[in-house]
Amino acid sequence: MLAALLFSAVGAITVGAADLTFVEVARALTGTTGDPITDHIVWDLRAPRVLLAAVVGGGLAVCGAVLQALTRNALADPYLLGISAGASTGAVAVLVLGIASGATALASGAFLGSAAAFAVTLALAGRRWTEPARILLAGVAAGQLFAALTSLIVVSDATAQNTRSITFWLLGSLTAASWPAVALSAAAAGAVLLCCWAAAPALDAFTFGADVAQSLGFSPARVRALLFTATALLAATLVAASGAIGFIGLTVPHAARVLAGSRHRVLLPACALLGAIFLIWADTAARTVFAPQEVPVGVVTALLGVPAFAILLRRGQKEKA
Repeated sequence: MLAALLFSAVGAITVGAADLTFVEVARALTGTTGDPITDHIVWDLRAPRVLLAAVVGGGLAVCGAVLQALTRNALADPYLLGISAGASTGAVAVLVLGIASGATALASGAFLGSAAAFAVTLALAGRRWTEPARILLAGVAAGQLFAALTSLIVVSDATAQNTRSITFWLLGSLTAASWPAVALSAAAAGAVLLCCWAAAPALDAFTFGADVAQSLGFSPARVRALLFTATALLAATLVAASGAIGFIGLTVPHAARVLAGSRHRVLLPACALLGAIFLIWADTAARTVFAPQEVPVGVVTALLGVPAFAILLRRGQKEKA
């Protein structure tokens, strides 16, 4: 999968309105093309977008795998904690209310909205917020609250142009990819991946329930508090950079288990690699299939994710039978 990821990254950079060869991309990456136009296309336009797609896809997949283990819920994904809805509210507030302008302001608003939504989730869950059922129900309630706030802002003060921009962002988009966004997202994803990978034995134990984890010497409340918070912060960072891209955290962990098994020492890196590959090609399809029009990448992930998830569900039913 690591070789496939490297091939996917270089291959995606070659695809676009100005077709490039592997040799041209390799020369641009090594600074030996001598062609400023090719260098600009590779370094300023395509490389940041491809790398951001890899980081976002891998990070969301890891979040999904961790939440599915902690909650023992095969349908858990990063957005059950209300983070996506909060990010949407923050971004819409920036766009519609004119608080600030630019991609940085949009990302900042989305992050603050995500953090606010997670805070509301914790407040609703109360002292027993580390219990899976309690925090998931609180996350659903917080998500509905912030979704309502988003609709209220849009209806009250959005222009036609703002409404179009909001809709495009809410469906997920990597058009605003930049090197600072890549660096911030990669740093957050790397730190959380290492944290979750270090907790892999605890996640293996949680697969069989909190009582089993406690009997093996792990503190369920402490592990859940650490990993719920880590995945929430990572998801908030990624949503701020890319918008609400669904189905990656839900479907990729199931596909990774088919390829790599259920031991989290192997599963988490497999999720990161497979999620990165999946979103790279989904975003490549989003920006090229209907060129010159660009489709929100969240639409592509849904179109690909739903059939893939249906196949995985049917396969699981056959194995149980």
